[in-house]
Amino acid sequence: MSEVWKLVHAERAALLADLRELPEDRWDTPSLCPGWTVHDVLAYLVDTARTTRTRFVLGMLRARMDFDRQNAAGVARERGATPAQTLRRFAACLPLTATPPAPPATRWVEMVVHGEDIRRPLGIARHYAPVAVAGALALQARTSASFGGARETVAGLRLTATDSDLVIGSGTEVTGTVLALLLAVSGRPVRPGELDGPGAAVLARAE
Repeated sequence: MSEVWKLVHAERAALLADLRELPEDRWDTPSLCPGWTVHDVLAYLVDTARTTRTRFVLGMLRARMDFDRQNAAGVARERGATPAQTLRRFAACLPLTATPPAPPATRWVEMVVHGEDIRRPLGIARHYAPVAVAGALALQARTSASFGGARETVAGLRLTATDSDLVIGSGTEVTGTVLALLLAVSGRPVRPGELDGPGAAVLARAE
């Protein structure tokens, strides 16, 4: 567990560093999350970083057990009047170890996927250790979609990483880096050529 939090804290710090000098007019750039700007995604990361088990349960009750409604409320709550204010809130969250009723490793998955939701539309490149992203991909592949995972999405697919020895599942093959595979199974669009194999088209339809 301590290793997971080291990864999460390092990733929060890296994202903060990437965004500190972002021009004001770039904060409204649409993210890879449909309907959210990069500013919205950062506000979401502030909210989730502060979410304890109790806060999660209370939030779900207020949202009438609707995840989308709960997420929207969190973004509205933590999105500052200015990007600088949201950045300060995010900076204050760097060392936190709060988590909802889910494995702490989901916080690592969240930081990679949502970090790319922000970085890719802004043209910011981030280099991750493939072994760490492979762990995030494996977690997504075995987690049900009802809990934010991709188990149903990858059913019948064989995911083969080109930058690690990770192979998941059996069936129609799709190959790519662990990062590209993670984004694709999480419903994010990837760049042309990042995925290969007959299974690539199946993942593209899941976006």
